[in-house]
Amino acid sequence: MQQIYLDYNASTPIAKEVQEAMLPYLQEHYGNPSALHFAGRIEKKAVEKAREQVASLLHATTGEIIFTSGGSESNNHVIKGVFQRFRHKGNHIITTKVEHPAILSPCKYLEGLGAEVTYLDVDSQGKVDVTDVEKAIKDNTILISVMHSNNEVGTIQPIPEIGLIAQKHGVYFHTDASQSTGKVPLNVNELHVDFLTIAGHKAYAPKGVGALFIREGIDIEPLIHGAGHENGRRAGTENVLLLVGLGKACELAQGLQGVSEMKTLRDDLWTQLQDVFKDDVTLNGHLEDRLPNTLNVNFLHHIGQDILDKLPQIAASTGSACHSGEVKLSPVLKAMNVKESEGKGAVRFSLGRNTTKAEIDETVVLLSETLLIKEKNI
Repeated sequence: MQQIYLDYNASTPIAKEVQEAMLPYLQEHYGNPSALHFAGRIEKKAVEKAREQVASLLHATTGEIIFTSGGSESNNHVIKGVFQRFRHKGNHIITTKVEHPAILSPCKYLEGLGAEVTYLDVDSQGKVDVTDVEKAIKDNTILISVMHSNNEVGTIQPIPEIGLIAQKHGVYFHTDASQSTGKVPLNVNELHVDFLTIAGHKAYAPKGVGALFIREGIDIEPLIHGAGHENGRRAGTENVLLLVGLGKACELAQGLQGVSEMKTLRDDLWTQLQDVFKDDVTLNGHLEDRLPNTLNVNFLHHIGQDILDKLPQIAASTGSACHSGEVKLSPVLKAMNVKESEGKGAVRFSLGRNTTKAEIDETVVLLSETLLIKEKNI
């Protein structure tokens, strides 16, 4: 049975070039980057090269990049670090209802410590209104956090416009760009952000590694305390193997490798689904301002998880959860006011560099055979 992987937003395979870059640090180099002898110097050089590669991708300086264990740590570092360091100036944080749990959960946690959090609505396409962001700013606002692109529906937010608003009001601004890395250009200066999160395993690097951009001159409380690693901003001996992998992946991402092909295949998948299912398939997310690899659709009269259960050879995700016979929409689809009757059939297909035209065609065939036959037998 042919297996078709269409869940690249969940995780990507490690690119061949990334694997090759990592091998020497798995087989030969084992020193501690903080050590002053020859073994440490080799490792330290590798760490700093990786930092240069990440900085280059983001158009940042090397001093503005710190390494983390992934997107969740980077997000927690910003949310908690800003609150702890600048609580004397205010306790208000602005975010949206469609953020990743790695943003929403820290915000909920801080509410228990006295933070005031505004969770902004989005429109039916998953996009936040820039005017709503500005209206939400108060005298005690210290941070705005809006994701660059949504992991479920792919909608890209108006980050540059929000960044300018944050600057005008003297409020720090963070964006989680975990899903955007390598799919769309990322320039921290054009985005007008103070903090930006990336996660390795969304960009053909290993799991368990990420980075955080912190604009020069901003000092926030570390999330992990200990020795003076990462210029005192993140304690813990650097995982050189993973950092080398992240650096190489970011180098590859600068060319937006395979993005044009992904978009072509994604659009082809959507066209074919419309041809087969007609009005019984609808789109979630923005039609234009969307990640080039992401297609989130509702199969009407079906339940998303049931579809995937019947097609174990296809790896994809669903926007609904079924518990005890009751279907619940994801918080993202709920925030977009997707009707439960539609959203319960949501499936996210996310393509990658390895996706082929043959896989897209086979996916449509399998879906049509499984769903349309079922309808005829009812």
